[in-house]
Amino acid sequence: MTNSINELIDSDVIFITGSNTTESHPVIGAKIRQAKKKGAKIIVAEPRKIDMVEDADVFLQITPGTNIALYNGIMSCIISEGLEAAEYIKERTENYDALVATVADFTPEVAAEICGIDAEDIKTAARMYAEGAKGAIVYCMGVTQHSSGTEGVMSLANLALLCGNIGIESGGINPLRGQNNVQGACDMGGLPGTYPGYQKVTEPAVKEKFEKAWGVELSDKVGLTLTEIVGKAGHGEIKVLYIMGENPMVSDPDLAHVEEALKNTEFLVVQDIFLTETAQLADVVLPAATFAEKNGTFSNTERRVQMVRKAIEPVGQCKPDWEILMDLLNKLGIEKTYASPEEIFTEISSVTPSYGGITYGRLEELGGLQWPCPTADHAGTKFLHSGKCARGLGLFKPAVFKPSAEVPCADFPLVMTTGRVLYHYHTRTMTGKVDGLNAMCPESFVEINPDAARKLSIVEGDKVRVSTRRGQVVVTAKVTPKLKENVIFMPFHFAVGAANTLTNPVLDPIAKIPEYKSCAAKLEKVAWDWSEETDQIK
Repeated sequence: MTNSINELIDSDVIFITGSNTTESHPVIGAKIRQAKKKGAKIIVAEPRKIDMVEDADVFLQITPGTNIALYNGIMSCIISEGLEAAEYIKERTENYDALVATVADFTPEVAAEICGIDAEDIKTAARMYAEGAKGAIVYCMGVTQHSSGTEGVMSLANLALLCGNIGIESGGINPLRGQNNVQGACDMGGLPGTYPGYQKVTEPAVKEKFEKAWGVELSDKVGLTLTEIVGKAGHGEIKVLYIMGENPMVSDPDLAHVEEALKNTEFLVVQDIFLTETAQLADVVLPAATFAEKNGTFSNTERRVQMVRKAIEPVGQCKPDWEILMDLLNKLGIEKTYASPEEIFTEISSVTPSYGGITYGRLEELGGLQWPCPTADHAGTKFLHSGKCARGLGLFKPAVFKPSAEVPCADFPLVMTTGRVLYHYHTRTMTGKVDGLNAMCPESFVEINPDAARKLSIVEGDKVRVSTRRGQVVVTAKVTPKLKENVIFMPFHFAVGAANTLTNPVLDPIAKIPEYKSCAAKLEKVAWDWSEETDQIK
């Protein structure tokens, strides 16, 4: 997030797009509702009628995969009506003319036709966002998990720059992280092209600094993303795979291919807190400690580094991740030992400028610090790009709308999208073991529009077969007006009736993120035979 969570309360207008905020990020959803009570205008752009629509002043129920067309339509309206932040653009940005030329082709009428919404609603949203003195954009994986996801994010950045909302309090562009320490994992170099602090592996000075700090020779080659790794493993190009705290046998697209790839891997190691679906395929499983069994830090979605304190001793043979990794490094001949997580964090601060002023002592005293925090007397950074963008001038990066890799056809006439539900977390590694949560949401399902259900003679609770070009699953039907007639929705949490058996593995060419949020699908009602011995589908 460029800004902080609590800043949302004082925003004048909040544009929520690609985020089921109250279910996926309920604390932030509550903050947005506090802002609404203080008078903030709310715009929601989503394929489903999510809970936050109840608070929305404008609801744009777009077809999955049409985000960029919508954002361009909004910008086209703002520019044509002279609502852009002209002085801000002149003083703080570059490449504006290219943006103007690109969005000129996406009038609200053109965008509305692509998105399946009303052009007047686009105009209303555009005026509302442009006229707010402090406009915040909140987005999540409904923007990123498309074959054009990176360009979708760039388009939102264009919109924020266009209205002068980058570098101001209660404004900005604010991605909501999907898990509690995703931000921290990225900060620490859990990306194929960076060391801690987003320092690029391709820069000689950076490489030299880390070689000196770690006493080893390092590669300057950019690595592979998770989806690329699975693809390479499937072709026998990766012999050894080490998976930590990830469950691709439920979370990755086209699960039949994932299973084939993992089984084809010569040596698979999984380090996790439970025996997940992925761990069951491993040659070696390393039992890791949970958050309550270790000390350390998490970095959350607003860049805030916070302490994690051990509540109980590790159960059984499990160990904290850092101890497992240290033991493994020592076995592999790298003779580096650490006495505690604090010693590791001190090393992190010494080689990571954005963490340079963060120490355990300061975290204990202050309760948390937001990076960048470069020095010991720095208070942390509440919002980014104050005064000027980190790169100097903010760069407009216009994008032309491209359809999803799969669109409906005669054989697969529906658009399937996926997401989360309030009661489960990711692949249910933890929440699936809680009786109360399972009682609230016990199984996989597909949401269907009532008109679509009627045409297929489907009623609430029926078993239905959902099919795509990757495979098929049988799940329970939920008939709901939340969706347009040609759109269906499935949660991705469940291993049985797994949505990711169906999803399209095509990647965004820049970020290499799969297109989880849009693929062509079909539905059919199935007969269900009950017997004492077995349940089987006709």
